[in-house]
Amino acid sequence: MNEFMDVLSILGHIVRALGFIVLGFGVGRFTMDAYKKAVWQVQIALALGFFGLLVGLTNYASAGSMGMFALSAGAAIILAVMPKKEDAEEAKKE
Repeated sequence: MNEFMDVLSILGHIVRALGFIVLGFGVGRFTMDAYKKAVWQVQIALALGFFGLLVGLTNYASAGSMGMFALSAGAAIILAVMPKKEDAEEAKKE
């Protein structure tokens, strides 16, 4: 019975890490997409909300979960800032 609980614990940690990866990417992508289209008041609210979420997760989540969230949110932000492939190809043609 103890080995079974250990396996479930490991699976729980893996699912939590994957969940934080998906959550971080989704929140980062949503924030960047909404940030580009919003007026400055909403941009401030989005930035404060995103960083408030980071502070809350840092305080209440485990270090591994927070690291997964931060890595995937950072990846989403970097991907949102990079120029699209079509834009880069059009710039080379001109």
